[in-house]
Amino acid sequence: MSRLIYDVILAPVITEKATNITGDNQYTFRVPLDATKPEIKKAVEGLFSVKVMAVNTIVTKGKTKRFRGMIGRRSDTKKAMVTLAAGQRIDVTTGV
Repeated sequence: MSRLIYDVILAPVITEKATNITGDNQYTFRVPLDATKPEIKKAVEGLFSVKVMAVNTIVTKGKTKRFRGMIGRRSDTKKAMVTLAAGQRIDVTTGV
């Protein structure tokens, strides 16, 4: 399935843990649940003009929560941790 690179990378993950691993040339992005590692690699290389060495993905299952007695469920999410080649970096604080 062919999709646009803007549809693969939804948003950068800006947390304390995600910020700490940028020193190891790793960056974390939210991606669709059906995105594959080759699609993610191609999207990051195309958007940011960098060389991707590895892509690791994590699927977080949504929790069941209660709000005012009503039972609801959070959505499942998928994150991609992208390792770049030595000497390359991405500035995730600026817009694409």
